[in-house]
Amino acid sequence: MNRAKVGCPFLFAILTLFNLPFSTGCNAPKDQLKAFNTSFESSNYDNSALFAEKKICKRKNPDGEDLLWALQLASVERIRQNYPKSTEFFDKAEDMLKYYDEQFKGGDVVGSTAVNENVIPYRGEEYDGVMLNTYKALNFMAEGKMDLARVEFNRALDRQRRAKEKFVEEINKLNAEMEKNQQQSASAKSTAESQTTHDMLAQKYPNLYNFQAYPDFVNPFATYMAGVYFNLVGDHTKAVDLLKESYGMVGNNPFIADDLSVTEKVLGGGGRLENTVWVIFENGLGPVKEEFRIDLPLFIVTSQVKYVGIALPKLEFRSKAYPYLLVNSDDKEYMTLPVADMDRVVQTEFSKEYPCILMRAIISATAKAVAQYAIEQQGSTAATALSFAVAAYSFASTAADVRIWTTLPKDFQVARFPKPKNGKLKITPPGSIPLDIDIPQCNNAVVYIKIITNHAVPVCNVMAF
Repeated sequence: MNRAKVGCPFLFAILTLFNLPFSTGCNAPKDQLKAFNTSFESSNYDNSALFAEKKICKRKNPDGEDLLWALQLASVERIRQNYPKSTEFFDKAEDMLKYYDEQFKGGDVVGSTAVNENVIPYRGEEYDGVMLNTYKALNFMAEGKMDLARVEFNRALDRQRRAKEKFVEEINKLNAEMEKNQQQSASAKSTAESQTTHDMLAQKYPNLYNFQAYPDFVNPFATYMAGVYFNLVGDHTKAVDLLKESYGMVGNNPFIADDLSVTEKVLGGGGRLENTVWVIFENGLGPVKEEFRIDLPLFIVTSQVKYVGIALPKLEFRSKAYPYLLVNSDDKEYMTLPVADMDRVVQTEFSKEYPCILMRAIISATAKAVAQYAIEQQGSTAATALSFAVAAYSFASTAADVRIWTTLPKDFQVARFPKPKNGKLKITPPGSIPLDIDIPQCNNAVVYIKIITNHAVPVCNVMAF
């Protein structure tokens, strides 16, 4: 190999070393999320909110993990029932999502190639946007601002409608950017599609595709909760459509079936919706991402390349707080049943993104391996020393992107029943202390309960309609 051919990789190596310090390989977002999660999982919501707020930089345009920490903070403030501040930071997060939607992601490929995906700003997932608008709608419902809640539910539903089309567009843009360097992309593609890579990935992450997916980017909880809302405000035509969709996704939930049946009767002139209580149970902790590494059989590898490996994220699933809640109303007992599994919502999107995550990781490893090989070809003592430095940098900068909104629940559940005549509910988590809930004078009510672990104090809010 002559010097003309290796000039660009050699220059890449020099620029990589001197413009990007070794410390970029340290996965700061992973460490920060671990610290936050420890506080949050112990129900220390005050410290969790303070931690998240300090991580949001007050710059004109978002960068780094600003969006992620805005989502974390907004959801913690919602748990603290500080609805105005929660909505304020959900608004900020929505502005950040809009900002990133308008940006071309071409530069992301360059940054992730030279270092790793953590140098790319956290741009959010489609389910982030859907849940953001759903939570804002619930905030407004809790404050009695029904017109604003309508706006947010409509936004959540519109996000779901547009998500599949948007995802395809983004994939096409990223593929076009990666294909600008045809030789590097061809090598990465060959490696990604090789049986050896497939076998290693299957061994390290056997459950990547082993789950029952929801329809593309649809969150059954957002759809169902919107159906309940439109039912309560008298838009029964829209409620019927949403409840039909919910029942089709969830299947054997008799409470959703009752919702749909009653709403269809109301729509047909058979009375009105009244004297009904919904208990919504936001249960447990949603998934986190963990890093794992594999060594790759890159086709450019020779004995002169000292390290070639990639780091990839995988989903790790956390626990429910309780399998269900038991609700006693007028001496009748009801058990909450699943509406949406957030693990499946996240898995559905994550599995669709994974081929691109894998490809970018391989392209990054390829570029670093080419740099090592190019330096070795210089044949000098200085080049050998530099090659060891590039290998060390390659190892240090190989890190997976494990950023994810960690305050989301594991699942959502519901129970639906007639309003108690005495206005009293007793809600009991299995094996735990019952909660006594008073239902105010109203036509209908939604009791919203969030419990993150079986050691956490339940957070409850009663919304009267």
